[in-house]
Amino acid sequence: MIKTKITCQDKYEAQKLASLIYVKEGNETFITEILDVFDNEIVFSIKDKSAHSMLLKDEKQVEIFTDFIQSVIEKENKIVDISTNEDKVEIFKE
Repeated sequence: MIKTKITCQDKYEAQKLASLIYVKEGNETFITEILDVFDNEIVFSIKDKSAHSMLLKDEKQVEIFTDFIQSVIEKENKIVDISTNEDKVEIFKE
């Protein structure tokens, strides 16, 4: 299992990120593509083809997240769990 911890701009952004990319009940990953990156903001699409914007703490966090999630988007890995603690999101993939 591989994990990463992403620091978002605030608690709200962390909860939004966790809910938009993974649903525990259905063990389902929603994120399908990263559309664009602007400084500390990531714009990505989810399964229903809608676009969403996330604000992370800084550009380094954006780099960590995009590197980590790319293998999930390419279906090489699968998200198996996610948790939030204040402004941090911990993502686990296998």
